[in-house]
Amino acid sequence: MAPATHDALPVLDRSGDTPLHAQVAAQLRGYIRANQLAAGAALPSEAALCERFGVARSVVRQALGALAAEGLIQRESGRPATVAAPQEHRRLVQRSTGLYEQFAQSGVALQTRVLAFARAEPPAEVAEFFGTSRLLLLERLRHVADAPLAYVRTWLPVDAVPGLRAEDLADASLHGVLTRRFGLRPGAGRNQIRAVAADARLAGLLDAPAGTPLLMLQGRGMDQHGRPLEWFTTWHRAEQLVFDVDVSMGHESVQPRLQPPAAQPDPAPGGHDPLARAQALVAELSAELARLRGQS
Repeated sequence: MAPATHDALPVLDRSGDTPLHAQVAAQLRGYIRANQLAAGAALPSEAALCERFGVARSVVRQALGALAAEGLIQRESGRPATVAAPQEHRRLVQRSTGLYEQFAQSGVALQTRVLAFARAEPPAEVAEFFGTSRLLLLERLRHVADAPLAYVRTWLPVDAVPGLRAEDLADASLHGVLTRRFGLRPGAGRNQIRAVAADARLAGLLDAPAGTPLLMLQGRGMDQHGRPLEWFTTWHRAEQLVFDVDVSMGHESVQPRLQPPAAQPDPAPGGHDPLARAQALVAELSAELARLRGQS
């Protein structure tokens, strides 16, 4: 593929304190995404970039090195850098552990920027789940190597997290903070996955064109005591994330006897007690299983 023209590249803003190489990297990163350059598309040569930005070759090489470390471009000696194939990140959706912990376990650093954290009026279904409208709304943007990956909106019960601040959650795991500070650990829950199109706000947050397909994960979770802990909705860039689901064989077991009810029912007409018959069947099955184990 022919090199992309460098005439379209924006100029640097030299009025700030950001290092030149970081500015060049940011401009190139934005250029690649804004133009949706396909994998294999060539960037201008180092010499052309030096001329375009008016910087030394060492600055350009630092910028390209940062983009290569992010997995955004590929570099070969003597040739212009090319756009790399999108890197896929993976998430196990049936686990109660959050995105931060799962990425950390795989060695990927997930950056978190808190956009909002305050009391808010929840939707009716959220208030019904928690049994109260005294809730906090937390909005976060998750990045990998400065590339937006997911936008998360989470509801938390006010009374369960006294003193929690927005700065506590910057570049941090929400579940980790809840466990360390409040002794709250995620327990059972239910997640749903949907494919949605990015509206104008989501497109802006995730640096994607409006209408871009997103993977939306919505869940509600309890704590270790069975109390409502969180209600969250996460919109992921679909081209950067794969949802994995582990499938395993279920384990079935036969109980030797049924749990006795609070009150014994009256015998059925004809003298046949349904509960006694069920207990007898279970006892016969348990005995047969024991016999088979003895023969093995």
